[in-house]
Amino acid sequence: MAKAIVVAAPSSGSGKTLITLGLLRAFRNAGVRVASAKVGPDYIDPRFHEAATGKACYNLDPWAMSPSQIKGLIAELARDTDLLIIEGVMGLFDGPRGAKGSTADLAVMLGLPVLFVVDCRHQAQSAAALVHGFSSFHKDLDIAGVILNRTGSDRHELLLREALGEQVLLVLRNDDSLTWPSRHLGLVQAQENPNLEAFIEAAAQRVNHGAALAQILDFALPLAGAADASTLPPLAQSIAVARDDAFSFSYGHLLDGWRQLGACLSFFSPLADQAPDANVGAVFLPGGYPELHAGRIASNTRFLDGLRHHAGLVYGECGGYMVLGESLIDSNGMSHAMAGLLPVTTSFAKRKLHLGYRKLEPLTGGPWTGKLTAHEFHYSTVIAEAKADRLFGARDATGNALENMGLRRGRVMGSYAHVIAVAP
Repeated sequence: MAKAIVVAAPSSGSGKTLITLGLLRAFRNAGVRVASAKVGPDYIDPRFHEAATGKACYNLDPWAMSPSQIKGLIAELARDTDLLIIEGVMGLFDGPRGAKGSTADLAVMLGLPVLFVVDCRHQAQSAAALVHGFSSFHKDLDIAGVILNRTGSDRHELLLREALGEQVLLVLRNDDSLTWPSRHLGLVQAQENPNLEAFIEAAAQRVNHGAALAQILDFALPLAGAADASTLPPLAQSIAVARDDAFSFSYGHLLDGWRQLGACLSFFSPLADQAPDANVGAVFLPGGYPELHAGRIASNTRFLDGLRHHAGLVYGECGGYMVLGESLIDSNGMSHAMAGLLPVTTSFAKRKLHLGYRKLEPLTGGPWTGKLTAHEFHYSTVIAEAKADRLFGARDATGNALENMGLRRGRVMGSYAHVIAVAP
């Protein structure tokens, strides 16, 4: 039976992604069959995980998913696996207001221990008080060991070890060479850097301490029995999915779930000016970074004409929704003509953050029926709209009513929301 453990931190920016990548590759190099998952609505970190393990990485979201779906997804990941490492999101207890959704919530739900990553750049003995506070904040949470990150010297390490004692599993020096560039939605995507493999191997060497790896395996606990990984119904029984650097924000659990329900998926690259297969029942344009490639997309007539003439359903999320619109204005204020299938113009000229979980209720004519959970995370704004049917009724994570989201015009529809699951 596979075992599992959670990697968490007091806050974002503590280094848990780099350490997770290092552990994944170090265990793989040691012959351990390792897989991974990511807590929360994140499209970028799972692609790094997959590069480190060679296996699929799913998002596990205790706010958006039912416990049975989470356990079902874990059962899928645990096949032919010795160890499942689950990377947390933000700080250990951070989540939506008044609802379960944090890394701690997931760890308690699954009965799994936590490896706690502490950024030590600006503290010494005070780290012991921080660890004590996090350990005692939730009586059912088990912090099994501490990884001290970004220490500055042997003396710094000695102070930390004396204060924390046997809780310390690993002590890592600050290393500015192991950094990864960021952009406005997080890290630069894994596939965009040709040095990714060397980066992951360097991270693995950093954490490759045999005694610590053995302790982590000892701390990890067996996973409970499987449950049903119920998923969102597919858009059609055959779906063409856009996939490249501009359209990369698709959830692995959704695509694999559609396949398990009998849907046939094909992939095409809008940036390579590929048109979707004209014979499929639906086209899916996921989110990503179309704003970074707006001029190229606007000139790719084979792709745009393929959308315009497609006879089936055409559905776009966030960046995909923007490309279905009339035009996209980039951060320099330059307007680029898009597919013109929905009467909306979006702009990055004045960036404004839109962020949060969404409860969606499909309106007439949408791709699904029944309530959904979703997430919104973008900096673009709508600057012009013409009349069209709205796609979703919407509420925030606490149930407050929001304006109806998205647009639908005949067979073409989309919104800024990234749909995660059927509502629990």
